[in-house]
Amino acid sequence: MNGRIIRTLTTAAALTTAAAAIPAQAQDVTTGELRIIGEDGKVSAVCPLKYTDVYADVAGFFGRVTVKQTFHNPFDRKIEAVYVFPLPQHAAVDDMVMTIGQRRIVGKIKPREEAREIYETARAAGHVASLLDQERPNIFTQSVANIEPGAEVVIEISYVETLKYEDGVFEWVFPMVVGPRYMPGGGSAKAAGEKATPTPQVPDADRISPPVIPEGMRAGHDICLKVNVEAPMPILDVASTLHEIGVVMDGTSHAVVDLQSGTTIPNRDFILRYALASDEIQDGVLTHTDERGRYFTLIVQPPRRVIPAQLVARELIFVLDTSGSMTGFPTSKAKEVIAASIDSMQEYDTFNLVTFAGETDVLWEAPRPNTPENRREAQRFLAERQSGGGTEMMKAIHAALARDALTVAEAAQVQPIEPAPIRVVCFLTDGYVGNDMAIIDAVKKNADTTRVFSFGIGDSVNRFLLDGMAAAGRGEVEYVTLADQADAAVERFHERILAPVLTDIEIDWGTLPVADVYPKAVPDLFAAEPVVIHGRLTGAGDGDVTLRGRTGAGPYEKVIHVTSPAAAADHESLATLWARAKVADLMMQDMAGIQQGTASEDIRRQITDLGVEYRLMTQFTSFVAVEELTVTTDGQPMRIDVPVEMPEGVTYEGVFGERMRLDTSGYLFTGGGGSDVSLGKAARRAAPARLPAAGSSGQVQALRRAAIEEESADGDDGPGTDVRELMKDEKLDWDKLDQPTRQHLTEFKLAEALRGLADKVAKEGRDGTLTVGSIEVKDFKITVLIHVRALSDETLAALKTAGADIRFQHEASGTIIAAVDVRRMMELVKLPGVVRIKPAPRG
Repeated sequence: MNGRIIRTLTTAAALTTAAAAIPAQAQDVTTGELRIIGEDGKVSAVCPLKYTDVYADVAGFFGRVTVKQTFHNPFDRKIEAVYVFPLPQHAAVDDMVMTIGQRRIVGKIKPREEAREIYETARAAGHVASLLDQERPNIFTQSVANIEPGAEVVIEISYVETLKYEDGVFEWVFPMVVGPRYMPGGGSAKAAGEKATPTPQVPDADRISPPVIPEGMRAGHDICLKVNVEAPMPILDVASTLHEIGVVMDGTSHAVVDLQSGTTIPNRDFILRYALASDEIQDGVLTHTDERGRYFTLIVQPPRRVIPAQLVARELIFVLDTSGSMTGFPTSKAKEVIAASIDSMQEYDTFNLVTFAGETDVLWEAPRPNTPENRREAQRFLAERQSGGGTEMMKAIHAALARDALTVAEAAQVQPIEPAPIRVVCFLTDGYVGNDMAIIDAVKKNADTTRVFSFGIGDSVNRFLLDGMAAAGRGEVEYVTLADQADAAVERFHERILAPVLTDIEIDWGTLPVADVYPKAVPDLFAAEPVVIHGRLTGAGDGDVTLRGRTGAGPYEKVIHVTSPAAAADHESLATLWARAKVADLMMQDMAGIQQGTASEDIRRQITDLGVEYRLMTQFTSFVAVEELTVTTDGQPMRIDVPVEMPEGVTYEGVFGERMRLDTSGYLFTGGGGSDVSLGKAARRAAPARLPAAGSSGQVQALRRAAIEEESADGDDGPGTDVRELMKDEKLDWDKLDQPTRQHLTEFKLAEALRGLADKVAKEGRDGTLTVGSIEVKDFKITVLIHVRALSDETLAALKTAGADIRFQHEASGTIIAAVDVRRMMELVKLPGVVRIKPAPRG
């Protein structure tokens, strides 16, 4: 059978010397995996993703990380695998290798359109091929075409990155899941198992929204992770925020870290932190020379934080995301952070609160003084906020960044302070929006003198957006997991805006021949983190670099002597990091245009040229690899979307807006506020048919949408037969039903696209073959999705008797994929155990 498996990988990272595969006996086959059913009705294989190994090699400020994913084809026909996965937002992806047996095919970097054309041509010709696209700096799509039956294909993706270092602690983060995005314009996924659809605001919504596994099920994909840490001095206090880890020390300055359980469910970020014996890290410069030129990375440690003698008043605007994805723990944690921040304000601070979901709510028309009465009113407003609805963040951006002066009465209560108060807007969100580039662009254009601080709330947030908002707003980002204490985050926030480490930063390069330095303007340092500069040298030379700025004590100056030898040491990754920094600078010039596909030709050309020259993944360059020595054979593949895990702490009800519940009889209903859903004219008081508790919420949503559409149609209600009661009847005798009831049951069970299909094939087809829109019938056969009440032996036997050639099944959700004869479709409809039949998606 043909099969196109769309697999969402929630992983990143490992050296090419990755850890060995997880032994088969260690891999549990969990309930809810997609399984392949043999002709004897027994499970014969599981889905193509066998395992993921993750290994990171970290030395000092830099890490080399590579992903290794092993796929196999358990089907009797070739397949295409397509999967979506996250990488760190600042990762410089510079390698992809495809391995088939003993053959290693190194990917070539090409302009995105050219790479796609090469891949599609190879796919059509029957060659095994792979394509890696960047959708966002932190979201990637990997496609692998023509995997032959029984074959394995291994994809390795490698990247280099700079580690975060703050207050003497290194941090390495590995994202594991692409969270569900809200798509402005009505394109959000309607239910688990479904993907988003493109909108004018998010033209690529379908490429950044892997379907989420239905509630109560597992995607069947685990991760094995190992981190090798080398340090110039003893390593101390190795810890992971969200995972239990094992740490093996080889001496005092070499640590090997892995997951204590061996593998883990990929539904939250892996966050590793460790300190060194001294927080006095030396300033330094690393250089590299090759045929493309000379490159350097300068790392300068900041001064100690100094609390100024005269404190500056602040105007604080707290902006809380109350959208559906924040329902439950995330909203509670965000409220905890805001409540503690309000209670920690200075005497002369002013403040206001803004919340946003589908609409934006503002507490007061203008910021008010920090008085006990105003704090109490704000705390009441905060406590009353409930989560739900979409994430219309753009409205909140404009509302929060608009400058509103105090009213005259309020201003009279505030003692004049010099210097003038600084304005700080704090966004607390998980960042689950599809128009993230446009939002960063809006912050950059509207921030003016306002400082924007972002708080990422949750265990797997959109770090690209949160980092980008803080960078565009010349502020700082803070991440608060659901396991973190709010007080510590609040203390860091107030410390940062009260006494920045270093502001008004300038760098005097003296006589050093530098060029193309990034970032072009060094941002203010609110945290105790180093200044990191990537640049190029036009020649060798020695000289002094002077760092200037202001601390709480006044002007600050630091001189670093730099030597640039004629033959620099081999640090090839410095060239990659420089190119990545330049790409980031170019993207920041027009984030909205890049998202909309309207960026200037000059920006597209510069980014494309950088990607091709430096073998670097960008928005406009992709990796492609083709095995040309062999040619596979077979027909067109079928597409199956295999979803990702729901991020830890995020609720299905919050994301999809429907609560799924069971009544005492075990029948599943949906409803926004506890109300049953009407299923059409003849069953206006009926709820959806019986489904398993872990069933496909996407299917239930589809039934609900169809019911709503039917409800608005004109016509007679018929006999008023209650479809729900009929579907409960496991011994339902079709022959004893009257014609109107049969018709209503048929409309309920059989998707509209399949009704009357046999007649169309007979009249319009040729030898039983016909294509109608997305429906393809060949030799009178069509592949369908069948949802059943339960996968009992009796139901399976009845399906086979009715001519269903069963190929796949979700045991927990009662979902079957089968090839059926369109002329026998009504035999399936008549079966009491069948709930719904609809066309299977095509590739």
